[in-house]
Amino acid sequence: MIPTIEWHGDHIRMIDQRKIPGKLEYYVCKEYRDVIKAIRSMVIRGAPAIGVAAAMGLALGAGAIQTSSYKEFQRRFMGIAERMVKARPTAVNLRWAVERMSLLVQGMEGVSVER
Repeated sequence: MIPTIEWHGDHIRMIDQRKIPGKLEYYVCKEYRDVIKAIRSMVIRGAPAIGVAAAMGLALGAGAIQTSSYKEFQRRFMGIAERMVKARPTAVNLRWAVERMSLLVQGMEGVSVER
């Protein structure tokens, strides 16, 4: 079985579902904005896959935030989360995944993370 979406090195790779069944082509997301574009343009389809893509996109976005301040990290992350939900506002699984990731970030206050 071929995964619909997966981490591939430092980026996300997903099957471009607009191309199937004619051909197997991958869409590469190097940053969260690419995931938003993929969701909007129907590269990835199906409620569960959209939810997974949103969570993975938020992880990409979180990894790119450069700050040592939790409050600043949280502010930027919540901005990314808001943009992610707007990719397809009626998608229940997308909203669920964004809410879960946001709760995770909110629970990180006081946690020290070194890179």
